[in-house]
Amino acid sequence: MSLVDHAARVRLNAYVPYSRFKVGAAIRSTEGNLHLGCNVENVAYPEGTCAEAGAIAVMIAAGDSRIAEVAVIADSPSPVPPCGGCRQKLAEFAKGDVVVTLATTDGKMLRTTVADLLPGAFDASHMEGA
Repeated sequence: MSLVDHAARVRLNAYVPYSRFKVGAAIRSTEGNLHLGCNVENVAYPEGTCAEAGAIAVMIAAGDSRIAEVAVIADSPSPVPPCGGCRQKLAEFAKGDVVVTLATTDGKMLRTTVADLLPGAFDASHMEGA
């Protein structure tokens, strides 16, 4: 099963009573493990948490710390990129050349990289000397 297939499967578990916009994410860690996440909304935080952030949290909880590959899928006319916060989180746990596959439920795909999603990402090197 491909990373996009895993993201599509977990997407179905999204809890989105407000937006009804389900997103799934799958991460393969550098250790080779699969970590899945979907978006979750609630009444106090109706914009919810993103699928990518959820998958990263699962990865960290499992003891992995580096991303080797990412897939994100949504039912959208075109592939949906991660939000700004998730782009920064991806940059924290992945090298710039890590491939991010953005997909739609009807088969459209866009392959990009973490660096292309967030050029000029803030990282620990910016705090040297602080």
